[in-house]
Amino acid sequence: MRSAVVIGLLLAVITLAVYWQVGNHEFLNYDDNVYVTENSHVVSGLTAANAGWAFTSFHGANWHPVTWLSHMADVQLFGMNPRGHHLTNVFIHAAASVLLLLFLFRVTGGLWQSAFAAALFALHPLHVESVAWVAERKDVLSGFFGILTLLLYASYAVKRTAMRYALALASFALGLMSKPMLVSLPVILLLLDFWPLQRLRFGDSEHGSGDGAPFPVLLKEKVPFFVCALVSAILTMIAQQKGGAIRSFEAVPLADRIGNALVSYVSYLVKTVWPHDLAVFYPFPASLPIWQVTAASLTLLFFSAVVVRAARQRPYLLLGWFWFLITLAPVIGIIQVGGQAMADRYSYLPLVGLFIMAAWEAPRIVAKIPCRRALLAVTAVALLAASAVQTWRQTGFWQDNFTLYRHAVRVTAGNDLAHYNLGFALDEKGDLDGAIGEYREAIAINPRNVGARNNLGFALDRKGDLDGAIREYREALAVSPRSFAAHYNLGLVFDELKESDRAMEEFRAAVSINPGFSAAHYSLGADLAKRGDVDSAIGEYREAIRGNPDHLAAHCSLGICLAGKGDLDGVVREFREALRINPASAAVHNNLGGALEQKGDPGGAIREFREALRLSPEYFDAHNNLGVALQRSGDLQGAVAEYREALRINPASPSVRNNLAVALAQGGAGTGH
Repeated sequence: MRSAVVIGLLLAVITLAVYWQVGNHEFLNYDDNVYVTENSHVVSGLTAANAGWAFTSFHGANWHPVTWLSHMADVQLFGMNPRGHHLTNVFIHAAASVLLLLFLFRVTGGLWQSAFAAALFALHPLHVESVAWVAERKDVLSGFFGILTLLLYASYAVKRTAMRYALALASFALGLMSKPMLVSLPVILLLLDFWPLQRLRFGDSEHGSGDGAPFPVLLKEKVPFFVCALVSAILTMIAQQKGGAIRSFEAVPLADRIGNALVSYVSYLVKTVWPHDLAVFYPFPASLPIWQVTAASLTLLFFSAVVVRAARQRPYLLLGWFWFLITLAPVIGIIQVGGQAMADRYSYLPLVGLFIMAAWEAPRIVAKIPCRRALLAVTAVALLAASAVQTWRQTGFWQDNFTLYRHAVRVTAGNDLAHYNLGFALDEKGDLDGAIGEYREAIAINPRNVGARNNLGFALDRKGDLDGAIREYREALAVSPRSFAAHYNLGLVFDELKESDRAMEEFRAAVSINPGFSAAHYSLGADLAKRGDVDSAIGEYREAIRGNPDHLAAHCSLGICLAGKGDLDGVVREFREALRINPASAAVHNNLGGALEQKGDPGGAIREFREALRLSPEYFDAHNNLGVALQRSGDLQGAVAEYREALRINPASPSVRNNLAVALAQGGAGTGH
């Protein structure tokens, strides 16, 4: 075991070295915003309220509270510096690699086979996506707990105590709460009972040790694991249904899904052996040639027949092959989530099965070759070195949005998502023309890409092409009538055109589809307020805040509306909430000061006006308001000084000149010139 620990530490160091460059990488605009940068519950850190949200939320079309907690912990430790977030992924992956080594060595006793399989896991290029992408924290985290579950289960198999069983089950539950990919792990435990644990008894005989048990007994033993997996699967289905992530059979027929699944299985095999043209997204094919589906089916059937036939002499082949098939099954696309045909990240744990096959079959292949040990060692080192170099190179493509999506466009065909995300990155950078070009390219590939049409419309709006923007939003709605974002953006264009009736119609359509859409509630409230329908506007602003408690403009607008209704307590409450969100807003401090003055709290009002001026010394209204507050509190000299500052900024203001004249007449002349 000491040798295994030393090798494990060396493996961890090598893994960290290969991936260390991610510490200089940026957050991406693809899911990193959902999981970290634009998630208010995450960016505010690890709090009791946020922890409660993590366990009750289906945000991101998933239920994985442990993943949310890990992202919150990162913010608590590193703030919003992407370096810490990226390197956390690397450390978790390195730890999972060491655990895999320890697990395989414990259950097989084969040190070098275990080390080779674990090193392939640590350094294979297909795993770059899981490690180098902050949003895929769920992958490395669930992988870590999944492998830890296997190690704890192996300990239980040696000495079956309730405590060891409970630890394995708890680790499995944590893994499921990181990512539901682990739902198939109970079946892997049964495979491990066959080999290498040799707990499975066949008829009157036993396979392996004298401690075997019939299959029904071993199956019953796994019931709590299956129950946890079932609960996780149900919660995931609910989350994905609510999030609209599951594609209907009308959109992707079952026959197409099955064909893609068969071809994808073989594609994973090919990319494992020859990891080339790896990309962040592989588009679902419009159609697959029948020969590809047939060839894939025959390939899978052939390998399955071979491993079943060799099961008694080479049981590791059966374990490894069905490990690969079974752990990939939940994400192979029969239940199609998203628009991808396959994804590198889905191979994170499934590839362990193939690595086990390679590590234990290689010595048998060269068994009769002279100097086989040296040959195996040299070959293994060469393969791992090549893998490490390719992994380091592939990791570099994840450094920022532009590098990642341009690489994806280069190595894949018809990748509308890569063009769309590249356009979004260019848009954020301010390259509006470049963004428009990428959005148009995405639409040319896939005219049903609603996101690209919506963003193209928004870009055309900013270019001043309102007719073009309206056309794109209407095209988006023709493809997806329930696109609340397209309804909302169309409403914004109508507001620009001063067509408030049509604008409000679109905003109402947006909130009817998505009642929690804060931006649409706010815009609807603003239009209602302009019409003088203050009560309805207040209702919409409250709905905007309900959907997004940190909606600064909604709190401010609600405060102004409440002021018109004479609800000064409500005004103060809303402006204080606005300052909680943005303490550096001079305008909000000024407005809060005005509300406090009306409430009869001159001291509080003066403090707020002074804070507004500290933040913005040239703030004309704040100088005037502070002057009025000081004048009413009896500080005439201070009032005169503020009025004069206001007149320095705006000498043509008759109201301030009048205020100054009154203050001077009341005895404030002592302040001088």
